[in-house]
Amino acid sequence: MRFDIITIFPNILTSYLKEGILARAVKKKIVKINFHNLRDYTTDKHRTTDDKPFGGGPGMIMMVEPIYKAIEAIKAGKAGRAISHKGHKGRKGQKTKIILLSPRGKKFDQKMAKKFSKFDQLVLICGRYEGVDERVKKNIADEVVSIGDYVLSGGELPAMIIIEAVARLMPGALGNKESLMSESHDLHSINKDSQFLDFPQYTRPQNFKTKKGKIWKTPKVLISGHHAEIKKWREKQRGANT
Repeated sequence: MRFDIITIFPNILTSYLKEGILARAVKKKIVKINFHNLRDYTTDKHRTTDDKPFGGGPGMIMMVEPIYKAIEAIKAGKAGRAISHKGHKGRKGQKTKIILLSPRGKKFDQKMAKKFSKFDQLVLICGRYEGVDERVKKNIADEVVSIGDYVLSGGELPAMIIIEAVARLMPGALGNKESLMSESHDLHSINKDSQFLDFPQYTRPQNFKTKKGKIWKTPKVLISGHHAEIKKWREKQRGANT
């Protein structure tokens, strides 16, 4: 799967890709992640990507023209392999989805991550400043997505959250594929009509002693060896966390 991130800060997240699951997925060629500098698609000497909003107001708005040119370059293969638009299959049979990251978008969740994992390519447009020209939403993006009800300085962190959530669903990305079977927020792990958090987990030592002499114990059922009772306890704990 391929991810293309359009941003004015193409180096802001590269260090994160050098560690953990994403680094392994890239090394194993399960995913490919490209950063595209939006300033490369400007026409003035200052490489301007934003301007004052029509009608007045505070801050600056990201312009539609550089974003449009970046998308067109990707589609034409000049900034990477050619892609299709609006979720349809392109010339090479691949499917892509163009996503605008915005606080005004639909809230990202595990169900959406699973839907996105069915595509061959995600193009993520990272907003900055006071927002993005509305014509990007209306004419370029297939979907507008938010990661939560709060405001960030830009779309780069949301982009990386979406990339990790989707990439780990790709076959071979996780060391143990069974990890996906009982994950937090997995809509199908227990009941297709409900969403459950993962159950509490414990490991050694069985009883941990603090500096003040308090003992933090592991629930007895987990060390009982009684698998049916352990399963029952875990399912009960899942329900308690919803």
